[in-house]
Amino acid sequence: MMEADHAKLRDWVMAEARKRTLIMGILNVTPDSFSDGGEHDGVADAIAHACLMTSQGADIIDIGGESTRPGATPVSAEEELARTIPVVEAVSGHDRAPVSIDTYKASVARAAAKAGAVILNDVSGLSDPDMVHAAAETGSALVITYNRGAADGSIDAARDMLLFFEAALQQCAAASLPPEHVILDPGVGFGKTYEQNFTVLGHVPALVQFECPVLIGVSRKSFIGKLYDNKVEDRLIGTLAAGLDSVRRGAHMLRVHDVAEHKQAISMWEAIDYAAD
Repeated sequence: MMEADHAKLRDWVMAEARKRTLIMGILNVTPDSFSDGGEHDGVADAIAHACLMTSQGADIIDIGGESTRPGATPVSAEEELARTIPVVEAVSGHDRAPVSIDTYKASVARAAAKAGAVILNDVSGLSDPDMVHAAAETGSALVITYNRGAADGSIDAARDMLLFFEAALQQCAAASLPPEHVILDPGVGFGKTYEQNFTVLGHVPALVQFECPVLIGVSRKSFIGKLYDNKVEDRLIGTLAAGLDSVRRGAHMLRVHDVAEHKQAISMWEAIDYAAD
């Protein structure tokens, strides 16, 4: 992808997020992801699923090559590159939805950006300090996730989250990555107690005040299963409820497995919201 085309697509995503709720479809090319591991870990299967999600209404395809579920086996950069880059190249090369790379490694992020990804989705809370530089140097948008690593039930998660993002945005500024290229994710399920997941979701309006798009990723996560005492495959209703509540609170993007269902739910919510204006 040419540099000008990369910037144009990045800017389209960031501008479009201000107009309507964007759907980021999850494409895990892994054998061990908690919900869909092994289903799309071949290039042909991954491309087919990307096409399906785009036809269902996905605005962004988020490609991940390493599971971030608790207890997952770490993957080397070489293995992650082998899993993701052929898929990034194939999906981004056919006038489909913009591609995001789900990685916490700056080396993988740079390679994915070169292959066509316009968003770097780092769920680790910038564990690799070079990630900010990778976004700035490649002209990519960067998703920064509130992730402290280990959960600490003694902290005020809402206040800590705001302090985390203030520091992260200062880090971006130091690397010449403008806030217009940054997306914030409260990091549900990452380094939080069960109760703190609900706390950060309830404080989405505070994140909106940073004037960066806010991404919510709750799809099929364990906190939903704990609330309802159900299995991964039975968490769609809880996922939809949490996602729509976040949209109501000001979120701009939802990262989901079930694209068609979210497209319908968002369309209904927006129809009612627009009619009330």
